[in-house]
Amino acid sequence: MALEIERKFLVRDASWRASATGSERILQGYFARTPLLRARIRIYGDKGYITLKGEPGMLVRHEFEYEIPKADAVEMIKHFSLEPIVTKMRYEVPFSGVVWAVDVFEGANKGLVIAEAELKSVDQKLALPPWAGREVTNDHRYGNSNLARYPFVSWDKNGNPPLEKADA
Repeated sequence: MALEIERKFLVRDASWRASATGSERILQGYFARTPLLRARIRIYGDKGYITLKGEPGMLVRHEFEYEIPKADAVEMIKHFSLEPIVTKMRYEVPFSGVVWAVDVFEGANKGLVIAEAELKSVDQKLALPPWAGREVTNDHRYGNSNLARYPFVSWDKNGNPPLEKADA
């Protein structure tokens, strides 16, 4: 069974940039959403992917991801996306034996920067880099599917998406 074990953090400053080893642009659109499932099409660099993920805002989620032709991914996003596309630059940033993914969001989510660390097990110790801020692993508001539906620029000063509720 495919499981993703991931912790997510807001990024407090840009000091991570000095350690970045690579980057790729990501575009993703969501074509199905239920309380237990998010289904997306992603273009990551020059490749396309279709992904089914379990309930958002969890440390451990079921994840099934398959590479598809990039041209198919472009067409699927164009025709099947439920909301606007989420765009971001993803940077690889090694720290203490873990390669972190730092996502700098663009478009309607501009201003949001989130760092993710994929773990091998739930009990794996994770050294936090100095640029990692508040943990948002269990906060549904920061899930990419929620950001497609309620873009970051539309949140109020208290960090609440419009219409109050993020996807649950």
